[in-house]
Amino acid sequence: MTQQLTIRRPDDWHLHLRDGAMLQGILPETTRHFARAIIMPNLLPPVVTAAQASAYRDRILAALPEGVAFAPLMTLYLTEDTDAEDVAKAHASGLVAAVKLYPAGATTNSNSGVSDFDRVRGVLEKMAEIGLPLCVHGEVTTASVDIFDREAVFIDTVLDPIRRATPGLRVVMEHITTRQGVDYARSGDADLAATITTHHLIINRNHILVGGIKPHYYCLPIAKREEHRLALRAAATSGETRFFLGTDSAPHIDSLKEHACGCAGCFTATNTMALLAHVFEQESALDRLEGFTSQNGPAFYRLPENSSTLTLEKTDAPARWPARILTGAGPVTVFDPGFAVYWHVHD
Repeated sequence: MTQQLTIRRPDDWHLHLRDGAMLQGILPETTRHFARAIIMPNLLPPVVTAAQASAYRDRILAALPEGVAFAPLMTLYLTEDTDAEDVAKAHASGLVAAVKLYPAGATTNSNSGVSDFDRVRGVLEKMAEIGLPLCVHGEVTTASVDIFDREAVFIDTVLDPIRRATPGLRVVMEHITTRQGVDYARSGDADLAATITTHHLIINRNHILVGGIKPHYYCLPIAKREEHRLALRAAATSGETRFFLGTDSAPHIDSLKEHACGCAGCFTATNTMALLAHVFEQESALDRLEGFTSQNGPAFYRLPENSSTLTLEKTDAPARWPARILTGAGPVTVFDPGFAVYWHVHD
């Protein structure tokens, strides 16, 4: 028996596209299903200025498959030297949709991030004034804090003080991974939202470590205990408008994942929508999938919903996708949920 669900075309509110040969190889995996995406700026060198964001957007558009309509929503990488007026001009021109905060050293290519938050106070105040969202990688990098506690500590010691000191600042807690993250997102007003990834709805830390280390499940923020995964699933499928999809799909070539010091990131662009349909069906919440993927994010970012649609169909035959995407930079392994999925995606 088949089952069909047609929704507005989704958006991805947290996406890594990289650059060069990698960008050209993996961009079609997103544009096949998604109409827009918030593009992460952690390149080498990072996308710090409006001029750099404009040039990066041009490279993305040049890499689009022929006939594909896709809007990259650009971001600026917040540093302690970021110019508040440059940020304001980039926002006023429509070039950038958000500014990204990486605590220095938190994840891939984040060494240019912020160590002294007092030095970005002026930029944050300007962003609050003009309504430009701050997208936050919410982890402290203090060596003494356990990696599984870094999100909760960040909320208490960094995020909450920033929000209290900057009234009106619009914040997206990106890729939350804990019950504490869910609870804090729910404690805020309309200026606070949170994205949830596909892979954090599916894996917990056992998937990474039990039976041998699984490098393609290693990501930052790292997957936590099962209680946190269940809290994320409840939030994503709740229908609450403050939660929406940000895949954090993050490609690395296999030789850098399967490595003595493997890179962090799960590549989910290829199969996210089928996996989400599976998760939402398990939670008896298929009627809320469209809100999570296609409505809540545009509402927070003050953008219209997409007019085009996407159809998901469940059949008796399992969905198939390639084990890896072959790019000019090297092969990239596609996230494997570890179970059969019977949802298929049709444009």
